[in-house]
Amino acid sequence: MSTTGRRRPPTIHDVAREAGVSRGTVSRVLNGGHHVSPASADAVNAAIRKTGYVVNRHARSLITGRSDSVAFLLTEPQERFFEDPNFNVLLRGCTQALAAHDIPLLLVIAGTEAERRRISRYITAGHVDGVLLVSSHSGNPMAERLVKARIPVVACGKPLGQGARIAYVAADDRDGAREMVRHLAASGRRRIATVTGPPDTPGGVERLAGYRETLAEAGLPADERLVAEGDYSRAGGERAMAELLERAPDVDAVFVASDLMAQGALTALERAGRRVPEDVAVGGFDDSPAALGTRPPLTTIRQPWDRISTEMVRVLLGRIAGEDPSAVILPTELVRRDSA
Repeated sequence: MSTTGRRRPPTIHDVAREAGVSRGTVSRVLNGGHHVSPASADAVNAAIRKTGYVVNRHARSLITGRSDSVAFLLTEPQERFFEDPNFNVLLRGCTQALAAHDIPLLLVIAGTEAERRRISRYITAGHVDGVLLVSSHSGNPMAERLVKARIPVVACGKPLGQGARIAYVAADDRDGAREMVRHLAASGRRRIATVTGPPDTPGGVERLAGYRETLAEAGLPADERLVAEGDYSRAGGERAMAELLERAPDVDAVFVASDLMAQGALTALERAGRRVPEDVAVGGFDDSPAALGTRPPLTTIRQPWDRISTEMVRVLLGRIAGEDPSAVILPTELVRRDSA
């Protein structure tokens, strides 16, 4: 007991004494358990729990040259993080997946060029071991800067224009769009419109391609008046749906490339006096919390967010360990509700 009455925090020596092993054995367990017998590893972990030992990450980083932390880098304006529920779901999943490895996750938002320059300096200075890159638009310099700096990175969604240089994990956007449009066509809809994502994002490109391919398969004419561009926001979906109704008032179905935009589309349809699904069927994409907050509940394409976050973490840890970039594409699922 010190003169201040405070108890001295346990050290690695206390853990070694409690476990009956050497300090080096404890160190090897803390750094991945290589060349340690299962019995010794169990003894060390039990001693850590009993003593309440907490790793001094700063001291360990001086030895290993690693920060033992990962950045969740969102390249969108800050308000998008609070509006779009997909980002929160993905952040929570990645945090949980990294917690299993005792690695903290730092949320970093870089929606402007000034923020991107500042964050680039922070990341390349070694404050994180790797980056989970979310919502990367083509032409966004962050991906290129991370590659040039040799920072391990995994993108959520296929990064446009980066080829095989960046590892990524993505839902099968094109197949999901195809499944939704097939569903709308099978219900007898013949004037099927779409509200796309931004054309500089993988979801915007792939979901539009799936829409067009399935219209052709169903023998439905391609009509560019039935295509309106959105921006993955609620306001963008409302604006795009209003444009569609003005250009093609006979539209009887719409595939909206995100649930949040579908919320806006439903608002525009209600304002125009169109019943859903009687007059216009509406399908979304994501199966985010936004899909359950609509009236009627939204038929949508489910992205496997838990698997996406788990795979992003797995691939990133592999990249940090020196593995080559890889790609993981996960299947989607049609979720039928009342809107279509």
